[in-house]
Amino acid sequence: MAFLDDDLSPLVWQDGALRLLDQRALPVEERWLTLTTHEEVATAIRDLTVRGAPAIGCAAAYGVALGARQVEAGSTTTLETVYATLQATRPTAVNLFWALRRMRAVPGQTSAALVEEARAIQREDIAACRRMGALGAPLVPPGGVLTHCNTGALATGGYGTALGVLRTLQAMGRAPQVFCDETRPVLQGARLTAWELLRSGIDATLITDGMGAHLMARGEIGSVLVGADRIAANGDVANKIGTYAVALAAAAHGLPFFVVAPWSTVDLATIDGAQIPIEERAAEEVTHLQGQRVAPAGIRVRNPAFDITPARLVAAIVTDRGVARAPFGPSLAALR
Repeated sequence: MAFLDDDLSPLVWQDGALRLLDQRALPVEERWLTLTTHEEVATAIRDLTVRGAPAIGCAAAYGVALGARQVEAGSTTTLETVYATLQATRPTAVNLFWALRRMRAVPGQTSAALVEEARAIQREDIAACRRMGALGAPLVPPGGVLTHCNTGALATGGYGTALGVLRTLQAMGRAPQVFCDETRPVLQGARLTAWELLRSGIDATLITDGMGAHLMARGEIGSVLVGADRIAANGDVANKIGTYAVALAAAAHGLPFFVVAPWSTVDLATIDGAQIPIEERAAEEVTHLQGQRVAPAGIRVRNPAFDITPARLVAAIVTDRGVARAPFGPSLAALR
C-alpha cells in the first residue's frame, strides 16, 4: 500500500506519473495503476477506478498536470481540451469542478506549477479531513453508528470524511460499533468501507441496505454518518443513492443524521437540491455483480448514482471550516 503523511491514500504522485489504487478490484486485489496522460485519468474517474468527491477532485488536478506535460511534449491536444475532457467525466461531484477552477488559476499553466498545485490540493484535503474528524467526533452520541457508501481514505486525498470522524473517535478511545451497509448498486460499502474499517481495526459489521431501519428500531444504531458529493446553499445534500432513505429512517427513529464533507463540496451557487444534476450510470452496474448477471436480460433499469437528502433531515453539516446547523442557509453562508 502507499501512504502519504502516514495515511492510506488512493492516489500518489510518483516519478512524474499518477499512481491510483484501482478501487474496482478491492477487496479481492490491491492493484495499483500508473497513469501518464489526462485521458487515462478521465477514464479512471468515469469507470470508478477512483471515486469519492474529494478524491475525484485530487485526481482531476493531477490529470491537468499530466495534460500540461503532454502539451509541452508536443502533443496535438491543447490545455483547454484537457480541462474540457476532465470536466465532462462526472456531473454531480462538485469537488471536480472546484479543483479544475483552482488549477485554471495557476499562473503560467506550466506542468511544474500545476503539479505543485495538485499536490497542494491533496495535502490540504488530508488536513481538512483531520480537521473534520476533530470537529465531528464530539457530536457523535453513544451507540452504534451507521455509514452509507464509502467516506474513508479511499474517497479522499487521505484519512476520510465521515470515516475520518470514526478514526478520530478510535484515537480518542471512543471507537463505536460501526454498521456499514453494502450500498448498491456497486457495493462500495461492502467492498470498500468494510475493507477500510477492518484495516483500521474499528469494530464493524456489514449489513444489507435494507437492514438499517430494523437495527434502529432495535436500538442498535444511535446515529448516522455520511459524506456528500454536493451540498446546496440551503443544506440539501447530494450523496450516493440510498442516502435519502437512510435519512428518512433516522428521522423516524429520532436519530441524528450527520453529513461530513470538506468545504470544497459546498456549492453556494446552487440554491437547493433540485438544481443538482443527478448522474445516471450504466444498467450493468445493477444487472451484474463482479461481471456475473443477476437480473434477467431485457429488464428495464434505472441507475441514478445519487439522491438528494433534504436539509430538514440533517442534524449538522461538518466541514473543515466549522459545523453548520439549521437554518443552513445562514450557517453555511457564515462559514464562507
